[in-house]
Amino acid sequence: MTFNKETYLNNLKLYFESYAPISEQSWKLIEDLTDFQTIKKGEILLENGEICKNLYFIAKGILRTFITDEQGNFYNKNLFLENKLACSKVSSMLQTPSDFTIEALEDCILIQLNYKKYIQLITENDDLKNFYIAYLEKNWIIEKEQREVALVMQNATERYLNLLETHPTIADRVPLLHIASHLGITPTQLSRIRKSLEKDL
Repeated sequence: MTFNKETYLNNLKLYFESYAPISEQSWKLIEDLTDFQTIKKGEILLENGEICKNLYFIAKGILRTFITDEQGNFYNKNLFLENKLACSKVSSMLQTPSDFTIEALEDCILIQLNYKKYIQLITENDDLKNFYIAYLEKNWIIEKEQREVALVMQNATERYLNLLETHPTIADRVPLLHIASHLGITPTQLSRIRKSLEKDL
């Protein structure tokens, strides 16, 4: 797979700067940590029970994180599209086995950062520390709480419409069973919702 590394590295830089200003010196330190990785659709990036040692920026493609129960049923924890960071955060922080699996839903181009070295840079550079605090607040406090509230307060149709508003192409790129699991409903329920919305158009 051929691709322009500079374009994707610039997207990573813009992602950092969307949270807080980053000096050129700090960016160079981050850039020096990066490695590119490609994985095919259906490949596993992180197995359940494996310690997550890297953080991944999705330059192209979609990842899903999911939990599998003892009966073999899966439950999608998250869907990650382009220009998002993905990892098993708890596993990375505590260096303990991950409770979930990360799988590619499309062919992916990823920018990989060693988690320990990444955290070391954050502790040593105030601008990266500011980025990290803002990132955690938005993704692990605000958005997490909003999703938890939506699961209780919004009906399935509202949750689906919100997902489409955030990711307009997701229904064309992700199998409906994965979208349904992400929304906490069955594929049959999602099919009914989609048909109902089509009638209203």
